[in-house]
Amino acid sequence: MLDRFPITAGGYKRLTEELGNLKSVERPSIITAIAEARAHGDLSENAEYSSAKEKQGFIEGKIADLEGKLSRAEVIDIQAIKSDKVLFGATVNLIDEDTDEKFTYQLVSDYEADLSKHLISVGSPLGRALLGRMVSEVAEVQTPKGIKYYEILSISFQ
Repeated sequence: MLDRFPITAGGYKRLTEELGNLKSVERPSIITAIAEARAHGDLSENAEYSSAKEKQGFIEGKIADLEGKLSRAEVIDIQAIKSDKVLFGATVNLIDEDTDEKFTYQLVSDYEADLSKHLISVGSPLGRALLGRMVSEVAEVQTPKGIKYYEILSISFQ
């Protein structure tokens, strides 16, 4: 059996919605596009048909991928976690010790990480460095520009 992985309720919902959209909107749309392209005649020289079949393959692959992820997902109730250490789902306030710049990140699964939303993967270099640490501890992270040090200002589970 494939390994299960933790995911937040929000991440699970987003994956489920994406799967629903692919099955109920994208798949029927591409089937219609294939039928229309097929109606234009000779399929061997029909670029619209080839393009639609290629897109269908992509959509079917994405559906299979999402179904596999969802079947292995273990939804974690973040609000039920009571810990003074950084764990999966924690929202962590940090300060860069070199620049005094402050950051806030939530540690999530690889499948829901999105830096623009301040969601970082527990498997990322920063995520790995933060796991198990407590407030006032310093996380050391190897970056392309050298080692960075981040002090943990607060930890919450929300």
